[in-house]
Amino acid sequence: MNSIERFYATISHQPVDRPACWLGDPTPAAAEKLCKFYGVADIKELKRVCGDDFYAVEIPYHSPTCNAIFAAFDWYMNGTNVDTEHRTLTADGCFCNCEDLEDVEAVNFPWPDPADYIDPNLCRQLVDEAPEGKTIMGMLWACHFQDTCAAFGMQTALMNMVAEPEMVHYVDDHIVEFYVKALKIFLEATKGKVHAILIGDDMGSQRGLMISPKLVSEFVIPGAKKLIDLAHSYGVKVLYHSCGSIVEAIPLLIEAGVDIIHPIQAKAAGMQPENLKAKFDGQVAFCGGVDTQELLPMGTPEDVRAKVRELRTIFPTGLIISPSHEALQDDVPPENVKALFDEADTIY
Repeated sequence: MNSIERFYATISHQPVDRPACWLGDPTPAAAEKLCKFYGVADIKELKRVCGDDFYAVEIPYHSPTCNAIFAAFDWYMNGTNVDTEHRTLTADGCFCNCEDLEDVEAVNFPWPDPADYIDPNLCRQLVDEAPEGKTIMGMLWACHFQDTCAAFGMQTALMNMVAEPEMVHYVDDHIVEFYVKALKIFLEATKGKVHAILIGDDMGSQRGLMISPKLVSEFVIPGAKKLIDLAHSYGVKVLYHSCGSIVEAIPLLIEAGVDIIHPIQAKAAGMQPENLKAKFDGQVAFCGGVDTQELLPMGTPEDVRAKVRELRTIFPTGLIISPSHEALQDDVPPENVKALFDEADTIY
């Protein structure tokens, strides 16, 4: 099997020669360490040699205030380049003092148009750089719930979801409209070449959901479903990301049409692989499972290999083996990353 065949077989719960694997998106410091360890020049070459089945493409977005689509909204309205390393959802955003919809509209927020800042030619160029046979995944993120939290300030946003939902829906609808248009531009530019997209919202804590399933249904799922339906209309699969314990939200994500749930945060309550297998076997595929909180940074290579063997036993198919957080940190020894891929890539 090549990577594309392995990907489709894995998420369709069909037999595979070995699991599909994804390195994730290492931080710059982690990527530098891994490249040095593997003796390669850059992250692209690293993914070619380490056994990664995926080639992730960040949807290119360049505006006067930012150079990352996940930071496209200038919620502070100060016109500065958004700091993608240290931005927070908790600081007060421009809608923090609004008391009703009229106040929200009066802010006169300059909603960006993605068509102004996404170059279709650059989208095609980035996708065409993928090595032959790799699963190409567009990284849209489209974190509309998180963006809405940042627009008000997280505490205010969560309170408004209960007390003044009309305001929250107004802001969220504009954000979702932005991401839907951005995704359409990307998919049109790369038609027939992209196999998956990643979207998602961090809505889980270590112990459970940050908001109730009812609020997830109202404020997270409708926007996600618009993006999922659009991706599916182009024949593109959807990987949905949320850190934390989201086991209560998984039935809602399945109903919305998600193909793959990421990242199985291994230490979060209810996210044990055997529990997910028992509850959702055959209904959705998963991606992740190799703990990044303790195992990868502090375990031995043999500990990592043992965990991968365990995951392969629980999920002979239906699981993309990957670290349990896409942004691999530089506290993870490269030897442990190699152990993950060596064991996952072994054909038993």
